[in-house]
Amino acid sequence: MDEKFLKPYNPAATEDARYAAWEASGYFTPEQLVADGIVAPNAPVFSMVLPPPNVTGTLHTGHAAMLAVEDILARFHRMRGCRTLWIPGTDSAALATQTKVESLIYKKEKRTRYDFTREDFLARVNQFAKESERTILNQVKKMGSSLDWSRYAFTLDERRYRAVTEAFVRMYEAGLIYRGHRIVNWDPKMQTTVSDDEVAYVEETTPFYYLRYGPFTIGTARPETKFGDKYVVMHPDDARYAQYQHGQKITVEWINGTVEATIIKDAAIDPEFGTGVMTITPWHDAVDFAIAERHGLDKEQIIDEQGKLLPVAGEFAGMHIQKARPRIVEKLKEKGLVVRVDERYTHRIATNSRGGGIIEPQIKEQWFVAVNKEFPMPPSRFSTLKEGAPVTLKTIMREAVASGDIRIMPSRFEKIYFRWIDQLHDWCISRQIWYGHRIPVWYRGEERYCGVTPPEGEGWEQDPDTLDTWFSSGLWTLSTLGWPEETEDLATYHPTSVLETGYDILFFWVARMILMTGFLHGEPPFRAVYLHGMVRDEKGRKMSKSLGNIIDPLDLIQKYGADALRLALIIGAAAGNDIKLSEERVRGYKHFANKLWNIARFVLSRTEGVSLERDFAAWQEEDRALIAARDALLEEVTEDLTHFRLHLAADKLYHYVWDVFAAQIIEESKPILEGADRAAAASRAQLLLHTLDALLRALHPFVPFVTEEIWQSWPHRDRPLLMVARWPIGTDRREK
Repeated sequence: MDEKFLKPYNPAATEDARYAAWEASGYFTPEQLVADGIVAPNAPVFSMVLPPPNVTGTLHTGHAAMLAVEDILARFHRMRGCRTLWIPGTDSAALATQTKVESLIYKKEKRTRYDFTREDFLARVNQFAKESERTILNQVKKMGSSLDWSRYAFTLDERRYRAVTEAFVRMYEAGLIYRGHRIVNWDPKMQTTVSDDEVAYVEETTPFYYLRYGPFTIGTARPETKFGDKYVVMHPDDARYAQYQHGQKITVEWINGTVEATIIKDAAIDPEFGTGVMTITPWHDAVDFAIAERHGLDKEQIIDEQGKLLPVAGEFAGMHIQKARPRIVEKLKEKGLVVRVDERYTHRIATNSRGGGIIEPQIKEQWFVAVNKEFPMPPSRFSTLKEGAPVTLKTIMREAVASGDIRIMPSRFEKIYFRWIDQLHDWCISRQIWYGHRIPVWYRGEERYCGVTPPEGEGWEQDPDTLDTWFSSGLWTLSTLGWPEETEDLATYHPTSVLETGYDILFFWVARMILMTGFLHGEPPFRAVYLHGMVRDEKGRKMSKSLGNIIDPLDLIQKYGADALRLALIIGAAAGNDIKLSEERVRGYKHFANKLWNIARFVLSRTEGVSLERDFAAWQEEDRALIAARDALLEEVTEDLTHFRLHLAADKLYHYVWDVFAAQIIEESKPILEGADRAAAASRAQLLLHTLDALLRALHPFVPFVTEEIWQSWPHRDRPLLMVARWPIGTDRREK
């Protein structure tokens, strides 16, 4: 028996060496698996892309959960004989990364990006991103992630830049990308637009004002937006206001004098909310903008891009809205226009999740993706979308899931997905930041040029805006496999088998990947979506700096090993369900790694000189029954993993090892091995060897480090590395 078993298992002393051996073998790449005869050249394919972590710092426990799930899937399918490809990458996360760098520069140097040239500032951002990238990739490896590093991608590298530019041009030429004036989420703090999905709503308690507007009482928490209000809107069926006609004009006294107001009847108004009547501010509210669009109403800007009031506010012009609000209320009171004030009104305010700034909706000329515009379906590999049929991008997103071409797990998220699509409006893709993919459009006077290369001739200036980072991320399965070229990788591994990610970016990313890939390549980007839940603290709270409850996965790995952390993040974590994580939980699973180590030490010490016979002829009846029970369990585990029930598979193996193999079989084996019945002893020795062999293989996807470490001392191994050993059961029934 190897002398190392005389010492307790020490993950800190072995994990780096084990990972280096895996990486050096080349078996993270499917080509090497085929070249060495590990898998057949025509074997079924299993492919995934890693959701690229943002280069804004370091990995958190949510990333660790993602890596654990995906590595389990990759190792399982590799051992099942599939040509397994798992592509790594990182995301520029343009808005988040630029925000981070700007804050660091200001903190250290008291300078903003406007104190630099665009080129010099981008050099600072790129330097930060490169340093963060190195840190993140090291952390990914610490989790044991068996990624194909030869295919590493970064969303801002040259190949991805080409893919993004090509996608923009194709969608522009198809009329699906346009430039126009629409209401957008504007962040005065960062001076950029923000996508709907990047808006975070924060509860705020503030006064709510009931104001007299002619014969009506209206309510608002934001009187500073009301200077230009000249439309009174009510539900057409509201009997309280039946005497008023749509389009009727009335004169009312308002903040800065009399206003001629117009009555608008619209079914969007809720008669049960407040007084059932409201004035609208189309420039600064999305609902009001939609009403104005339906009825062809005027739109007037009240607040500028810095959050200050414009000349329409009269004496308050130039004041910041926060400072102006109490003064405006005071004037309304002096004019007798305040009916009453609710001092404890709780509502949600929109903030930029990336920088914390309060969103101020604005009508701006921006670039948009038209999600409701009809176009003929390109050549299609979808089951229900036929080439040439009139479709919209919404149609593609809906049908991809409704038809079953893409399966979302757990299925309850499909309803949420469809509801989001139904409410989706045109996607604003332009950002007023410097870091990111520059919009491939140039201007010269009234001329406009869109192309993958700059236009010829003098006087052209490129659009200064960059693209929403989700535009580039939406191409991830395509761009990492070589698109826009029709590469062998693209033909072999696309659509990918599964996309594993957090449920919190179902709309940020998953839906947009379906939109982009459906239009550009006529097929789904993946066949299934596996959504993991959020990792919370032991009290069920979201981890945050303010609560001081953040758990660093690298600290846990250093203390207890990656295997312990992986099990802590998998067992009990069904798809779509949040999991509570504590250091105590991870410490508990460190005991399991030690248990497995001690089991191997016992079996190898009691079976020295015994060879593992694959077709042992002298089985005792009792041992045959134990083998049948073990194999039945392994069949269940295989079925669970095939159907993405990773938490059940891990739990079953954990309890079998601890409660059955260690507590029952090994304890019962001690007197049998030392007894006078040599046939029974030989049979039991074979049982122990067979079962240890099967368990090492079955456990490897979950706890790869300790199982590989044991395997390297295993005198009966049939492959040099456990990571490419055959799965212990059902390997002749590999699924596609």
